[in-house]
Amino acid sequence: MTTTTIDGDKQAGSSADKPIIDASGLRRHVGEQVLVDNVSVSIHGGDRISIVGPTGSGKTVLLRALAMLDPLDAGRILWRGKPIRGNSIPTFRSRVMYVHQRPALIEGSIEDNLRQPFTLKVHAGKWFDRDRIVELLGTLGREASFLAKHQRDISGGEAQLTALLRSIQLEPDVLLLDEPTAALDAKATATVEKLVSHWLAEKPSTRAMAWVTHDLEQSERIATTVLKIQKGSLSFSSGVDHGRLR
Repeated sequence: MTTTTIDGDKQAGSSADKPIIDASGLRRHVGEQVLVDNVSVSIHGGDRISIVGPTGSGKTVLLRALAMLDPLDAGRILWRGKPIRGNSIPTFRSRVMYVHQRPALIEGSIEDNLRQPFTLKVHAGKWFDRDRIVELLGTLGREASFLAKHQRDISGGEAQLTALLRSIQLEPDVLLLDEPTAALDAKATATVEKLVSHWLAEKPSTRAMAWVTHDLEQSERIATTVLKIQKGSLSFSSGVDHGRLR
C-alpha cells in the first residue's frame, strides 16, 4: 500500500493538521486491469499538489475517485475526519470540486454559465456575486464585458477560465484540476495558473488544490509537492522533499 502524507507548515494539534480529505486503500480496476492500486493520500489546507505520470497511469482515475465521482472497488474517503454517506455526497462535492480538462458549458452567455450553479439545491442560500466576478476578472486583466460573451463564441482558454470561475465563486475548500491547461496556449495557460494561484492566496492555510499535469515545468511552477503515479501506484517524485511517505 502506498500512503502519502503531505506536510506543509503544520503545527501539531492545530486544525490545519487535520486533513480535509483523508483517503485510504483506494483501489479501482476494470476486469484484470488495475487503474488505482491500493493508494492512500491525505490533503490538508495549504497543500499545492501536482500529480504527474504517463498517459494511462491512473491520474484522472485517482482525481475522480477523490471527488467521489466514480465507484471504487475498495478503500475509504473521509472528509474532515468523517465518512461521506449518500446524503452528504452532494455537499462534499460542493466543497471538493473536480474541474475537467474540457468543461461542459450551457447555452448562453458567460454570465448565464456563472449564474447556473446557484439554481441547484446544494447551493441554496448562496447567490451570484457579480462584483466578485468582475474583481477576479480584473486581476486577470479582463473587463466586465467578458461576461456578455456567448458560450459558442469563446476560445478553449476562455471556456476553461469560465469553468474555473464557476467553481471558485462557490468557495470550495479543494480544487481537483484534471489537466485544465493541456489544450491551451501559453497565454491562456498563464491566465488559468494565475487565477488558481490568486484563489489559493486568498485563504492560504485553508484551501488546497491537486493539479494533474503532463508538463513537468508547470508542475514546478504551481506546486509545492509533486506526486508521481505509475501503473496506479503513487509516490513522491524524485528530488521533492516537501512531503514524506509513511
